[in-house]
Amino acid sequence: MERIKLIIGDDHQVVRDGLKKYMGNDESFDLIGEAENGKKALDLIEEHEIDIVLSDLNMPEMDGLELTEKVIKNYPESKVIILTMLDEPHYIKQLMSCGAEGYLFKNSGVEEVKTAILKVFKGETYMSDEVTEKLTQYVIKRNHTNPEKKKFGFQANLTKRELEILELVIKEYTNQEIADKLFISVRTVDAHKRNLIEKTGSRNIAGLVMYAITHQLFDNL
Repeated sequence: MERIKLIIGDDHQVVRDGLKKYMGNDESFDLIGEAENGKKALDLIEEHEIDIVLSDLNMPEMDGLELTEKVIKNYPESKVIILTMLDEPHYIKQLMSCGAEGYLFKNSGVEEVKTAILKVFKGETYMSDEVTEKLTQYVIKRNHTNPEKKKFGFQANLTKRELEILELVIKEYTNQEIADKLFISVRTVDAHKRNLIEKTGSRNIAGLVMYAITHQLFDNL
């Protein structure tokens, strides 16, 4: 099995030590290095081929947001997962919109962090249930106080099939599972995903998740 090349960025030594202890003992991961700020994390990415950047948001010199933007722009093969205590919805939206593939809170268990890394490595996106709940409550509150801001799927000219696929993406179905459920090919699923990304102005699948939540496209969001 291919080992996932990983770096950890966090300004707290105790957090880095804890993650190193658990990740370093797992044969799925190859822990390349650690950094106490975004600038040093970026230096590691420049020196090594990195699959996953597991980063805090609030760090000195260069924070997680700036790090994510630079990684997406200059090292698109590397994926960023944010692990932070900051749970304000605007941080979550900003990070996911700029290209982060995962967002978890630091109260997440080790197994959930590992699950997020594995999913993102496979090309999926990951938001913990707590993150999704925070965003959902934010959208409900915003639309209650500002009903004119509520938007619907047809404003992006999404077809019925695209909405079906987007809902299954939100539910974390794989491409093969979507294809089987809708009786279409995996290639067709990929094509619809590309159309969804283009129509919604998203950068990636994480952006599609954000779009669906923000625009309340489905009753269960």
